[in-house]
Amino acid sequence: MNSEPLLAATPSGDVLELRPAGSWIASNVAKLEALSQSVKSEIDGSKAVKLNMAGVSELDTLGAWLLEKLSRRVSAAGAQGDIVGIADNYSGLMEEVRQVNRHNPQAAPAPNPLLLRLSELGKATVGAREDVAVFLQMLGALFAAVVRVVSHPRSLRLTSLVYQLYRIGWQAIPIIVLITFLIGAIIAQQGFFHFRRFGAESYTVDMVGILVLRELGVLIVAIMVAGRSGSAYTAELGSMKMREEIDALSTMGLNPVDVLILPRVAALVIALPILTFIGSIAALYGGGLVAQFYGDMGPAIYMARLHEAISVTHFQVGILKAPFMALVIGIVACSEGLRVKGSAESLGKQTTTSVVKSIFLVIVLDGLFAIFFASIGM
Repeated sequence: MNSEPLLAATPSGDVLELRPAGSWIASNVAKLEALSQSVKSEIDGSKAVKLNMAGVSELDTLGAWLLEKLSRRVSAAGAQGDIVGIADNYSGLMEEVRQVNRHNPQAAPAPNPLLLRLSELGKATVGAREDVAVFLQMLGALFAAVVRVVSHPRSLRLTSLVYQLYRIGWQAIPIIVLITFLIGAIIAQQGFFHFRRFGAESYTVDMVGILVLRELGVLIVAIMVAGRSGSAYTAELGSMKMREEIDALSTMGLNPVDVLILPRVAALVIALPILTFIGSIAALYGGGLVAQFYGDMGPAIYMARLHEAISVTHFQVGILKAPFMALVIGIVACSEGLRVKGSAESLGKQTTTSVVKSIFLVIVLDGLFAIFFASIGM
């Protein structure tokens, strides 16, 4: 039966006797807190305190903890404290509460810096191995999908392919032209500015033509496609994975690779060389404008010098890289989309990871191609 909680404080010489009574339970928490606060000043001024619990009729964990806090306050003040009169049915509860927070947790030992670095290296190695396995698995799945399409051409989802070409190809032309135009103009301006000191302004055209056609044209376009289209692929597939739409396709007997991934990757492989060509022309045009207005080089002279500086080989080197870069971007973007878990945080993390990995692999691939073409004399 719930009765009014009480707490009497009776001083007797140097000893303060506390007599709690009534129901010390959670339903009376406001009153219990007030009672505990009311005797703190008297506890702090006493040399010995005796807590007599004979009058407590009901007790739960909250009431036991408040009484234990009073007992610990006595000990903290340097006084002697005793608890008497505990009913047999509450002695176990008081004993359990008395053990709470008695021992401070031991501080974790500082990790060995060398072992910590080795552990991080091991985790990174395992993560890299998993990434390579996922990449190869997706590459194999795409190859199998291509074989199925070649065997049964009508299974190709032409509508989806054309739509993806429109999205990542046609709609990307304005931003690709703008950025590559500015890159070509900046390279030409810096070339004229520095080569002018040596009287070699004409070599700026050689630099712009070779850099744009062999390296920067395809590299800048691939990086922009990775950030624009690769992130979109990851977000789309990740959202489908979260809503279990990909599982639904499998349940209906459709292969998600054939339906969702192959049209996207194929569109990237087709569109990136075209965007690279358009971007390279825009960069050369930007360099020509700078040559005319900053380098005092007319369009006819610029075109003649460009014709002497570059060859079809330079154009081929840049264009041949584009499909491989597109394939890498598509595989990474789609595989990261399929690795999304069931939360928005996972979607954002995998989208960021997709862009970072794509850009990194594109740059690495460009370096490998540069070594390869140099070794065969192109």
